[in-house]
Amino acid sequence: MSEDPVTAQRLREGLPVIVALASLLLVVATMAALYLGRDILVPVTLAILLSFVLVPAVRMLRRLHVPRAAAVLLVVVIVFGALFGIGSLIASEASQLAADLPRYTQTMRTKIKDLRGATAGSGSLSRIVDMVQDLSATLQPPPAAEMRGERGSATHPLTVEITPARASVIDTLQTFAGPVLHPLATTGLILIFTVFILLQREDLRNRAIRLAGGSEDLRRTTAAIDDATSRLSRFFLAQLALNIAFGLVIGFGLWLIGVPSPTLFGVLAAILRFVPYIGAAISALLPLILAAAVDPGWSMVIATAALFLVVEPICGHVIEPLLYGHSTGLSPIAVILAATIWTFLWGPIGLVLATPLTVCLVVLGRHVERLWYLDVLLGDQPALSPPEIFYQRMLAGDPAEAIDQGWQFLKARALVTYYDEVALAGLLLAQEDMSRGTLDRERQEEVGAAIRTVVDRLGTAPVARRSRRGSGRGPDTETAAALAAIGPDRDVAGIVLTREDLAPHWRSETPVLCVSSRGPFDEAATLMLSQILARHGLASQILSMAAIRAGERPSNPEGLALICFSYLEPVSLSQIRFTVRQARAAVPGVRILVGFWRERDPATLERLRRATSADFLVTSLNEALSAVLGTCREPTRRVAPPSPAPLPGPVRKAATA
Repeated sequence: MSEDPVTAQRLREGLPVIVALASLLLVVATMAALYLGRDILVPVTLAILLSFVLVPAVRMLRRLHVPRAAAVLLVVVIVFGALFGIGSLIASEASQLAADLPRYTQTMRTKIKDLRGATAGSGSLSRIVDMVQDLSATLQPPPAAEMRGERGSATHPLTVEITPARASVIDTLQTFAGPVLHPLATTGLILIFTVFILLQREDLRNRAIRLAGGSEDLRRTTAAIDDATSRLSRFFLAQLALNIAFGLVIGFGLWLIGVPSPTLFGVLAAILRFVPYIGAAISALLPLILAAAVDPGWSMVIATAALFLVVEPICGHVIEPLLYGHSTGLSPIAVILAATIWTFLWGPIGLVLATPLTVCLVVLGRHVERLWYLDVLLGDQPALSPPEIFYQRMLAGDPAEAIDQGWQFLKARALVTYYDEVALAGLLLAQEDMSRGTLDRERQEEVGAAIRTVVDRLGTAPVARRSRRGSGRGPDTETAAALAAIGPDRDVAGIVLTREDLAPHWRSETPVLCVSSRGPFDEAATLMLSQILARHGLASQILSMAAIRAGERPSNPEGLALICFSYLEPVSLSQIRFTVRQARAAVPGVRILVGFWRERDPATLERLRRATSADFLVTSLNEALSAVLGTCREPTRRVAPPSPAPLPGPVRKAATA
């Protein structure tokens, strides 16, 4: 029985909605599972993260021929002993600080009184001071009432005490043992999971490989898992070492300043620095309040604030980039969103674990093909490549953003390199859409006009002499990430010729004629070529094949030394050969350059070269610039001329063979 076409069409139209609803339900179910299972998942997660930190120590002991079980137990005992010691130290310092707080009451009252007088004219500040004073009064125990006279009199009332019923043994255990048993049970789970994860590391790795890639691509999946594990271990170790150093410096600095309990605040600073963006600020809050309570003046508060304002930027902007790069690999929005979600799911421990957990998700997204969307959503790498961004902005009719992107690129690369790697690649995307019929004629003209606007604006940038890298302010983070995929500038990018540098037959007003084959995209590529040549001392005219067929001719045919034909889309070889012959017949002795922009197939290029009989066959503006600068200069003035590039490397090898 055949399926109804109308029903099938409706099913196809409703399929995206069904997939979206299923994805939403999956996300909701996952978050509910994380929230409801936090008592089990938090210890497991902490054990997994702790295992990433402890694996290098276990490996080091294994290299010393220590048995695996003994190495794991030794490392775990040392680490958990240190953690118990730190916890005991925090509890001791906190109890001592709580016992000393009443001594600082008078100083706080005096400062609050002074602040009240200083902020009498400011309603907002006055309300803040009143709130602090009320909070201080609430925290202070009420003074004991003065008892005079006989018991039962008005000045000495009788004390009535209500005694609750005698609690059972179970209630007593729940009251006193409950707060102690829960953290002990959590710590025990973390300890057990950590030991078994370290003991069964290879088995767990094999299971992860099976889940991630199966046996179809074992080599790639194994390499990805090993790379992800090593990257996470290095990152967590570097972050742990940096945060410990941060806590030591803060604790030592507070001790020098004279703030009470510097050890407690140093440990808290090291722990809270795992919280992104606001961790260091939170760790500075309590020391600042205590410094204000201890010191009758304000010098201790100022010194404490200066300590945090100096140490945190040094750690965040100097040491962190040296240890593990300029960022954690997460986008800023992803960090904030992850901190919010994990705090909602798991409370304060989720806030501390937010960044490490999100880093794990991003690494999985980069190495496991099925989870690629995690890297797109959370990673700091650009979601679109520079050519895709360029073409998308042209489609949106927003050349301003593409111009800003171009200016950012020009801080580190030459304009000809930007045109080759970004603009021409974006033009090829547009050409592919046009070949598929997805761009109508009107839209083609709009995109072509937007591209010409970008080229006109970027053409006003000065030519960088040789290299401009390292001078001035560098590109922003997103552009710097995109620059990694773009090759370096060629030596010819900084050469600017004068009239005296040119050979005699190249010294006319416009020695070059640039001809576009057809369409607005070919015209944009031809405009880039003409602009690049003009920036390096060779003025040119621009004509289209349609204009030439209509009878239009260059203004000074006798002064032409080079004719450049620009092709962005495939055309017939016979047509190209006929065009080159016509050019040679019209201007005897002229050199011919044919640009097949971004063509990379060596066999195709070799076939084109044989068919066209052009002097130069190039696939990029850099190659075109190298070829022209290598042939137009006066022989007596040549100093270290660039090698002409009539053919790309693979084609030359094929031709030689």
